[in-house]
Amino acid sequence: MAHSTRLILRGVQGRVRHNQNFAPIRQNSAVIITACQFHFAGGIFGAAGRPFLGDANVFVTNIGPHDSEGGGGGVEFHIHAESPTPIDVMVTITVLEDVENTTVL
Repeated sequence: MAHSTRLILRGVQGRVRHNQNFAPIRQNSAVIITACQFHFAGGIFGAAGRPFLGDANVFVTNIGPHDSEGGGGGVEFHIHAESPTPIDVMVTITVLEDVENTTVL
């Protein structure tokens, strides 16, 4: 069964390396990560707001799941925000079943 978690990263600009621990992830997990710009709706509590398609290109590369390294399993990745100013980004991490086979070519 798939499990997901969502993050709001504040002030992202350029390429930023990020690690997120998430208990269902292991080194052999299949992990999908999506990202988009996020617009806060105001207020001081929680992450009230919505994802939206702004002018910035926002994307994820170099997704690397890992086993426990002192804080449970997790995933490292680069988040890219091609924007002249820092922006807020919503990232959704979804872990699927383990990869069944690896072929070296």
